[in-house]
Amino acid sequence: MAQHRPVPRKRSRQRRQRRRDATLRRWWLLLGIATLAVIAIALLGPRTTLSPDPVRPLSMAQARASNAAVPIVRRRAAAPYRFRGGPAARAQAADCLATAALYEVGNDSRGQRAVMQVVLNRVRRPGFPKTVCGVVYQGAARVTGCQFSFTCDRSFARRPQHSGWASARRRARGALSGGVFADVGRATHYHADWVVPYWRDSLVKVGRVGPHLFYERGGRPPARPSSLSR
Repeated sequence: MAQHRPVPRKRSRQRRQRRRDATLRRWWLLLGIATLAVIAIALLGPRTTLSPDPVRPLSMAQARASNAAVPIVRRRAAAPYRFRGGPAARAQAADCLATAALYEVGNDSRGQRAVMQVVLNRVRRPGFPKTVCGVVYQGAARVTGCQFSFTCDRSFARRPQHSGWASARRRARGALSGGVFADVGRATHYHADWVVPYWRDSLVKVGRVGPHLFYERGGRPPARPSSLSR
């Protein structure tokens, strides 16, 4: 009578190894397909970029003409800002406001008040630091990330002594105590009229003080001129 011989262990191990190899190859194949799909979506799908669209360089005259063609839309004034910190924190905030105003617009009293209003408007808006000095020096540690130009070139480190400091600090204290410069509404951005920044067409132009134009977020901006700014 014939006897059934058991399958050698070596052959059984080989079959299990082949099954494991086949399973591993299937997983690698699925992983490769998934990777290719992700690459295809990244290359062919809609692209989102953090960099602004390039703007054609303009002469000062062209920039001024382009900016002048954008209408001013008057908005309501900002609510009074009431500083809640102690005396030392208040003095520091006033100094930061005065520094920003002097370096941005010099001794122009209306320009100073406008810059201070922009800083306080930013403090109350999402996406900006929640302190006055934080707003003024935002991005100063980065080479090209500052919000106010005087902090980029480190000119504030060479603060001169002149009579304008007392007046600027007085205006800063007034702004921290509820004084409102209504001419710029709730503007969070501004620029000189001889340049066209990339963000201009996404905001609403709400005022002009001297050579500076002021912009506010929210609402649909009016139609922009395209022949000069692009």
